[in-house]
Amino acid sequence: MSKQSKTPSAREQRLAEARKQAQSAERRRSLILAGAAALVIVFIAGAVGWAILSERDDRQAQGDLSGVKTYEYSGGNHVEGKVDYKESPPVGGEHNAIWLNCGTYDVPLPNEHAVHSLEHGAVWITYDPELPEADVKKLDQALPDTYTLLSPYEGDMDSKIVLSAWGTQLSVDSADDPRIKGFIKEYRQGPQTPEPGAACTGGVTPETSLVK
Repeated sequence: MSKQSKTPSAREQRLAEARKQAQSAERRRSLILAGAAALVIVFIAGAVGWAILSERDDRQAQGDLSGVKTYEYSGGNHVEGKVDYKESPPVGGEHNAIWLNCGTYDVPLPNEHAVHSLEHGAVWITYDPELPEADVKKLDQALPDTYTLLSPYEGDMDSKIVLSAWGTQLSVDSADDPRIKGFIKEYRQGPQTPEPGAACTGGVTPETSLVK
């Protein structure tokens, strides 16, 4: 005699349907969580990639600063009169007690005052007096509003353009060299500055120089 299958009761049917719905909801939650996790991974990967590209672009924009020369000088050594500097242009050492007002000049600057401005965190860009006017204009346009000096230089230089900050110096041959902006960004009020934040105004100009 064959056994007849038992028809599920209404309660059992409700329980079975509830289990199906719970399983379906669990699958939906799993899919949502997996999708959210994938989005997070994509976002993180994108952010990391953007950071790497930005850093690379920033390095390219600044140029390779490995050519910067460094020198050891202590600050605060004030003297009167002319100073015989080892570097040309100078990057540190003894200097006049009054700094030079930062800005763009079309005449050579007194070294002794300019070095004091370097002590305050300025970057001094010097160029060969024979440099084309268009290149001088490019240099001027590359300067921030303050803590920079730009001037021709009549002494010996090993290139057409030399950038100097306290204890650091870089020589370039073109006003288009990306290292110019990189040097300014790195060393203007940089960590090498003996007196960061000290004044770059209220000093002297070439016309009022105390060095004769």
